Amino acid sequence: MAELRLEHIYKTYKGGVEAVKDLNLIVKNGEFLALLGPSGCGKTSTLRMIVGLEEITRGEMYIGDRLVNKLEPNQRNVALAFETYALYPPLSVYENIAFNLRAKKVAPAEIDQRVRAVATMLDITDILARKPAELGGGQKQRISLARALVRDPDVFLMDEPLSHLDAAQRSHMRVELKRLHVQTGRTTILVTHDQLEAVAMAERIAVMNFGVLQQVGSFEEIYNRPVNEFVAGFIGEPPMNFLACTPVSEDGKLFLAGADASFKLRLPDALRAKVEGARVKTIDLGVRPVHMEVVAPSESGVSEMKGAVATYESLGEEGQLAATIGNATVLVVTPPTLRLQRGEAVTLRLRPDHIHLFDASTQAAL
Repeated sequence: MAELRLEHIYKTYKGGVEAVKDLNLIVKNGEFLALLGPSGCGKTSTLRMIVGLEEITRGEMYIGDRLVNKLEPNQRNVALAFETYALYPPLSVYENIAFNLRAKKVAPAEIDQRVRAVATMLDITDILARKPAELGGGQKQRISLARALVRDPDVFLMDEPLSHLDAAQRSHMRVELKRLHVQTGRTTILVTHDQLEAVAMAERIAVMNFGVLQQVGSFEEIYNRPVNEFVAGFIGEPPMNFLACTPVSEDGKLFLAGADASFKLRLPDALRAKVEGARVKTIDLGVRPVHMEVVAPSESGVSEMKGAVATYESLGEEGQLAATIGNATVLVVTPPTLRLQRGEAVTLRLRPDHIHLFDASTQAAL
């Protein structure tokens, strides 16, 4: 096991395409970190540079105290579990797991001991004699993980490991991968676009977009204190609502007026101080659907806005309301017993302690 350090890492492809830009990241010894972002954000290029399948254009990468920029993949002691399993069809499960050890001319007795130990860890001892074509997706994924773990790597990488599994298998494998990390204590990096995978398994999450690291932290930190609109909108399901606003002062009170004049929201004092201190002319108001509720209109009107029902879905454990406010549509998570009709007027209250404000010109959080 070892700490992984990426210092000012760049990856530029032919034509000047920058896939990764000035990436600085430390994955602590024994930590489980998720590299999360949409397709094309640079996470796979980062993974390939860690493994050694891509050259680093600029910057330095350390595994433990070793600078590994110029080391070949087989010299880094890094293992990768592929998205597509990458198993050898003619070989048995046992031989698939043992393949890399045989290539390194490890003694047969040690190969057998290591293969059976990792097979026990992943609960696949009963299928060691079978061929990959005879197995299901969940079993193939376990074999792919076993092939990587049997090498006893310093850093263990997983590239979208659950993307080919059905919902039930994904749920089961998330639990298994978390258990596996606790059991082995290896420095682990999960590359995924699925925030549920990242939240369920990783201790910290690194969010990337357009080759730039946006924010690193626990799920609670990223969810509750996003540094910009991209992180705020990417993390959370359903995604955060955004409404364009302008700060307006009236009678010593501060309001946010909708850009289309569809609402005027009085801000609590704590948020008023943020807006006045930032001195911005336009603001994007962010609020998550779970932090809005349908209420009866109050006299104060603090943190309230009026809208109309566009659609309403009862989803069993909760309801999901899409309401129009001027030209915008917002989503609201409601109790499942609520009954709303299309076009019905509704008053929506925002929880003032969960309102997010962003500078509309930079999209940075205030």
